[in-house]
This record gives sequence, C-alpha cells and structure tokens, in this order.
Amino acid sequence: MSAIVIVFHSGYGHTAKVAEAIAATSGGQLLAIDAEGNLPQGGWEALAAAKMIVFGSPTYMGSVSWQFKKFADASSKAWFTQQWTDKLAAGFTNSASMNGDKHSTLHYLMTLAMQQSMVWVGTGMMPSNNKAATRDDINYVASSAGLMTSTPSDASVDEMVPGDIATARKFGERLATTVARLKA
Repeated sequence: MSAIVIVFHSGYGHTAKVAEAIAATSGGQLLAIDAEGNLPQGGWEALAAAKMIVFGSPTYMGSVSWQFKKFADASSKAWFTQQWTDKLAAGFTNSASMNGDKHSTLHYLMTLAMQQSMVWVGTGMMPSNNKAATRDDINYVASSAGLMTSTPSDASVDEMVPGDIATARKFGERLATTVARLKA
C-alpha cells in the first residue's frame, strides 16, 4: 500500500494525465473511479491505509463530475467511523477554460476533506503572474488551494499544456515532501 493514494475520475483522459504526473513525483498510487462512479476492488482498503488522499475530478458545470460525487457520497461510511481523521488531503481539477469555475471544484474537494476531518495541503507555489509569464510556466493558472490545469476543449490528451503537467509534477513533489515531514 502506498502512503499517498490519488483517487480521481477522468472523463476524457486529461484529468488522468494530471493524476499520472502527480503520481510520477509523489510515488502515489493511482485509484481511478470508473465511468459508473465505482472504485476498483481494494480501493476502499487502499484509501484506509493511506497517509494522504489526493482527490481529483474534472470541473463539469462548476463542480465535480457525477462519478466523483458518487464516490464522495459513498465515503460517508468512512466519515461515520471517522476513518480518515487527520489524514492529509489535497486536490486537483482540470477544465477547458482558463477559469472554468475550477475554484468551485477545489472548494468541493476541500469541503469533503474537512467533513472527513482531514488536513488540507495546498500547492505551496507562487503564481507566474508577471508580463514575461507564459502558459508553460509553473502555476500559470495561479492556484494556491489546489492544482488547477486548463486544457482547450478540442485538445487531445497529448496536446495538454506542458506547463500544467510540469506544475502537476511539482505539486506531486510537494505532496511527497509533506508526507515525509510528518513521518519524521
């Protein structure tokens, strides 16, 4: 079992690519929610054993996908026994627009973590917000609460913005460092 479990839903593959980038640098275990909103066998046990749970969902209509919401509702069993109390939590989302109301999705993920009595970890990254900044810079989308990425609606998974994938990798590094600090 991994110390970090990344539980996510991806409708078109973009959110999955972000999850993979986070996993590559955090050492996290990927736990994909399927098209019917279910976890694979052993998923709940992996979440129970994790030190950190990273939540991920595309932003659809200003919130998480219905598949992620089904998972969140099913997590009420963990809530009832306070199984995730004091676990670390973090979150990420992708949408087609630069803003796309992604902050609403991150707030949903934070609220889920707070209801589960978890401890939230933000990006810890400064935004790229000067005139010289480009889409390929780290944290160009400028989120502190959690990782936000933007993929044009007509872009394939292979056409995702390299700066967003680099930001996801940096986020993964932060998550791994945070878990390691708490183990010490």
